[in-house]
Amino acid sequence: MVEILNQLNCGYNTMTQMDGKHSNMLMDIGAYKMKANQEESCLDSKKESAFLLLYGEIIIEWQGNKQEMKRTSLFDEDPWCLHVPKNVEVKITAVSEAEILLEKTDNEKEFESKLYSPKDCKSDIFGEGVWNDTARRVVRTVFDYSNAPYSNMVMGEVITFPGKWSSYIPHEHPQPEVYYYRFNKPQGFGCSIIGDDVFKVKDNSIAAIPGGLVHPQTAAPGYAMYYCWMIRHLDNNPWTDRINAEEHKWLLEPNVKIWPDK
Repeated sequence: MVEILNQLNCGYNTMTQMDGKHSNMLMDIGAYKMKANQEESCLDSKKESAFLLLYGEIIIEWQGNKQEMKRTSLFDEDPWCLHVPKNVEVKITAVSEAEILLEKTDNEKEFESKLYSPKDCKSDIFGEGVWNDTARRVVRTVFDYSNAPYSNMVMGEVITFPGKWSSYIPHEHPQPEVYYYRFNKPQGFGCSIIGDDVFKVKDNSIAAIPGGLVHPQTAAPGYAMYYCWMIRHLDNNPWTDRINAEEHKWLLEPNVKIWPDK
């Protein structure tokens, strides 16, 4: 359920495919690695698409619009993302070396394309002031059912601080989810728990999480962990909330005592 891509190669790097590997994720996910002055054009007649800038400087064009985007740090800067319906051509021109994450899935609905700038991103601190801040993290939501109910997808980002946990308390949902990981140093690592299985994650890992399995994460001390989280709504069952593991709900009680009695 976890796959490590040692590095992104120039061009398009496939992570999941609706008709190929990790097909149970119900999404096409991959990343473009582009050299300066390289161009890419994307057009899909059946699928909506979301283009998230991971790194670099690009010019992105769609439906007569043009926007320059720049991002130098996943950890310190909120995201740029372009979300388009089917039959909309998107042209990307790399001004510098750049990396762009692409999420796609089937969607027959017609909707207006939406550009999300860093100021449009909802950024929250989760886990602050509880459990000795061991699960304090930054959760950024680009779009979900609350602001894009016409979409069949969700996209967001999490910054997990060194030595801390995220996706905590353990929770699940029936919709499949994919995590794409990056670390602040190339030797960085962490752990992804999916159901009862534990996986080591490194830079450029992906976790393909089937619906119904809990999926807490942790970053090793010394290494900050980023992941983009991408969820596929199910037909007539969109993702709107987490289902917390019953045995861990006690951790949510006010002023919960977590240290054993002496």
